[in-house]
Amino acid sequence: MPTSTLRFSPRFLSSSSSSSTLRAAQRYTTGPIILPARMSTKTEAPGQNPKVERIRNPAIFICDIQEKFRPVIYEFPKLISTTTKLLKASKLLNIPIYITTQNRARLGTTVSEFDPYLDPATNPNVRADLDKTLFSMVTPELKSYFPEQPLDAIIVGIESHICVTQTTLDLLATGHRVYVVADGVSSVNPEERVVALARLRDAGAIVTTSESLLFEIMGDAKHTVFKQVSGLVKETGDETKRALGAFCGSKI
Repeated sequence: MPTSTLRFSPRFLSSSSSSSTLRAAQRYTTGPIILPARMSTKTEAPGQNPKVERIRNPAIFICDIQEKFRPVIYEFPKLISTTTKLLKASKLLNIPIYITTQNRARLGTTVSEFDPYLDPATNPNVRADLDKTLFSMVTPELKSYFPEQPLDAIIVGIESHICVTQTTLDLLATGHRVYVVADGVSSVNPEERVVALARLRDAGAIVTTSESLLFEIMGDAKHTVFKQVSGLVKETGDETKRALGAFCGSKI
């Protein structure tokens, strides 16, 4: 029997007769069956879409927010204010924290504004504070500090299109869910943010805001620290508004 190749269009695959026809084709053809890119004959079961699942195992990733970048990163002070808010909340909510720097000897340490929240001696939530040369935070050493179960990784830092992007892609590739904080990532050129966030959303990351994350983590006004976290949100409301205006005023 001669070998033949069967091709099916997306329009056909959306029809009610597609499944039975595909089964028949598999039975009688000796050649490959070619489906359109990004399509499958499998139906995703309800509740298995990772983008609609709630946060269960949050961890904050602080990517390379270093002194040397202070004069050149777009809206650097607002990046610091958003990250500080999340760090304060992490202490209330017992969220693990992972920190990296990029070539610390040349580019400086993590900014001093975070010092009160990142001392492992006083904050047991700090899991790792590592230097690296990789652009991605996900080095073999950092991975050794991860728990066995997948993380809901919350990423803040710089630059959106380089280290944040590569960290996000590596975390997604290894089975973690990633929440990119739109009011907590930046680049030298603000236009890079728009492109990077669109790419990361397309890759499977969830692009959201710091305030949305905090309320999703709690999930209920009966949460034991709801009053403290909502008080923090109120206390930082003006800073949050300015950060959202700078980072999210245009399409993200």
